Amino acid sequence: MRIALISATTAAIEPAVSALAEEFPEADPWNILDDKLLPDAEKSGGVTPSLEARMRRLISYAADNADAVLLTCSMYGFVAAAEFPVAVLAPDAAAFEEALAYQRILVVASLESALRDTMARLDHPDAVGVVTVPARIREACLPYVSSVDAVLLAQYSLTPCAPALDVPVISGPRSAAAKLRSVVTA
Repeated sequence: MRIALISATTAAIEPAVSALAEEFPEADPWNILDDKLLPDAEKSGGVTPSLEARMRRLISYAADNADAVLLTCSMYGFVAAAEFPVAVLAPDAAAFEEALAYQRILVVASLESALRDTMARLDHPDAVGVVTVPARIREACLPYVSSVDAVLLAQYSLTPCAPALDVPVISGPRSAAAKLRSVVTA
């Protein structure tokens, strides 16, 4: 099963490919990188109609040549809701579904903008957030572990730094890979 991964940064590729290898080993990942999607959005003050159209073209191209598509950039995740001939997953939709099963969530990000974006889209009444550098994720989580039911990593790039904690740690790539497996092999 060919799974197209559309990425806006190289930092998201390895976590997505590794998660597919673990959760969906029969997947054949195909990486499509447009490393100007984020800088162009930043320069334009957000995702413009032309950037949205560019992402739709990337998804259409991928959908014509793959069994499913996974977007690895949350900024463009909303485009996955459009109609395509194959399953198209937003990067964190499956992780959000998983997180909503828990009452209290700690959201961890390495950028304030990523934390704000995730908190707004997660829309979880009992979520708290923390920003830290990837190398210090475990230390940042420890003060919260006794008062939360799970930790949600806000960025694909944080997955390789996922700490071992006494609560579940939810990562977008792993949740998406498991969801893709269930969708594509159903």
